[in-house]
Amino acid sequence: MTWWEALLLGLIQGLTEFIPVSSSGHLVLGQYLLGLDKEAADVTFEVFVHFGTVLSILTVYWDDVAELVEEAWAGLRAPRAVPTRFAENDTFRLGVFILVTLVPTGVAYVLFREPLEQAFGSPRFTSAMLVVTGVLLLLTRIGPRPDGDLSGIKAFVVGGAQSCALIPGISRSGATICVALYQNVEPERAANFSFLMLLPVVLGGTVLKGLELMEQGVGAAGLSLGIGTVAAYGSGIGAIYVVLDVVRRGNLQYFAYYCFLIGGLGLWLL
Repeated sequence: MTWWEALLLGLIQGLTEFIPVSSSGHLVLGQYLLGLDKEAADVTFEVFVHFGTVLSILTVYWDDVAELVEEAWAGLRAPRAVPTRFAENDTFRLGVFILVTLVPTGVAYVLFREPLEQAFGSPRFTSAMLVVTGVLLLLTRIGPRPDGDLSGIKAFVVGGAQSCALIPGISRSGATICVALYQNVEPERAANFSFLMLLPVVLGGTVLKGLELMEQGVGAAGLSLGIGTVAAYGSGIGAIYVVLDVVRRGNLQYFAYYCFLIGGLGLWLL
């Protein structure tokens, strides 16, 4: 992978991780169109550009993340007070909900890891899943404007949506935001929760992949990984603000039309 290919794919990752049009799907199609060897690339590049998007979240939501860490530490120091803290503290409760989403995501990854990774080698399948993402987004136009809050059950269901987004072409942000909206979660809160719940998933994946690279050695790929990560970080910050504005306005259907276009072209041409 050349530096400009890494730059392009990093920009695509940063924009499409938060804009609900499937970052994994765009990376699969981008690598295919650039003629990159998928077997050689494996998932290492994807893990590192995902880490760039995590840095974007930390930049935009620094105060929220700091409060989550502070409340988590307080809970660990006084475990007997956890029920009271959960009932009375919104930040602590949000942290618990984020942990709840990891259960279905972790189970799905453990059970279906191999077929999920194999799916990244099929551009046509990815294109079909982009069409599915478009349907999910379009369905948000049905029903009244959501105005409710999160709960443990709702968080678990959103975690299930995140596990479905392990499939390339299914947008993680799109699936989680849409499923939260379907459950009457207020739009901006749904988007914020979708972005924050990404942190433990990608940080965990980055640590595991980083340990593998330490054993194998990065070699010449290090420059490409670094360029892609920085590009994903910068574009990710802009994408977060774009999505928050669109979600507030209730205009997710515009992204649905884009998914239909790209997915349809992929099914036709690939």
